[in-house]
Amino acid sequence: MAFEVPVELEKRMDEAISHYPVSKRSAVLPLLHLVQEHFRFISDEAVNWVAAKLALEPIQVLEVVTFYPGFRQTAPGRFHIRVCRTLSCAMAGSFELMDALCKAGNIDRSHTDHHHPIAISADGKYSIEFAECLASCGFGPVCMIEDDFFEKVDPAKAGELLAQRA
Repeated sequence: MAFEVPVELEKRMDEAISHYPVSKRSAVLPLLHLVQEHFRFISDEAVNWVAAKLALEPIQVLEVVTFYPGFRQTAPGRFHIRVCRTLSCAMAGSFELMDALCKAGNIDRSHTDHHHPIAISADGKYSIEFAECLASCGFGPVCMIEDDFFEKVDPAKAGELLAQRA
């Protein structure tokens, strides 16, 4: 199946590229953000499409995708959860929060690793991953569900947090 970019999305991409008249390569990040915003992840086909759009080699786009942990290379669940695991959040209970969210969402993380950090519930409703920092160090543990930000999350209330997304 061919990777197809809707006309409106391509217009947004063309506008983003116009901000980088000297080096189109500088537009890789904005284009990848637009791709992920629209498709929810960046597929191999998307990497090739962005590379062609910017007259780059696909490896030049892929190296950006694989460098930044905010870019997903696999489709997430309907509701994507990120849990901060940096020191302050870890000390505040982020690992316990991760376990509680996984239990509440029926998510098995046993197959995740550095290269495949996202775990998805069997029904596809939830996906989860650790994030390196969600920039709220004084209010841990912190998590995000889609674009909604939650501070001082009590692991005992993980089920309630997910129930808001039912």
